[in-house]
Amino acid sequence: MSHAYEQDFFSWTREQAAAVREGNLGRMDREHLAGEIEEMGRSEQRALAARMAVIVAHLLKLEVQTERTPTNEKSWRNSVATQRRQIERLLGKNPGLRNPAILAEALESAWDDGRDWAIRGTGLDPEQFPSEPIYDLSGILGESR
Repeated sequence: MSHAYEQDFFSWTREQAAAVREGNLGRMDREHLAGEIEEMGRSEQRALAARMAVIVAHLLKLEVQTERTPTNEKSWRNSVATQRRQIERLLGKNPGLRNPAILAEALESAWDDGRDWAIRGTGLDPEQFPSEPIYDLSGILGESR
């Protein structure tokens, strides 16, 4: 089974889906199936962190980049609102992502990535941007909980 997994992933997925539907344990590549299922969960976690990073980047731009156009400001504010809605949808479909440890890990990753994006996006001196997080989870998600 491992050969099919490594040589033709697409066909392997179809074969495994059929085996699962049939309940045919003998045809299932259990080790790779388990790994792929775990990876699907990690993918959702990465999506959460990526959306948070966009919010961090735009909040930092709003905070640090004082010389900006009204169009830029409006675009950043709209992006924050959109990402917050998308996060709420993601958390609604994946309530397990609300686990405090998972949220903390996503926020840590989001801070680093978002800060880097803001620095690159503005061209400003990195020293102008706080090196430690200045937003907590409620600040990122726009919650008043």
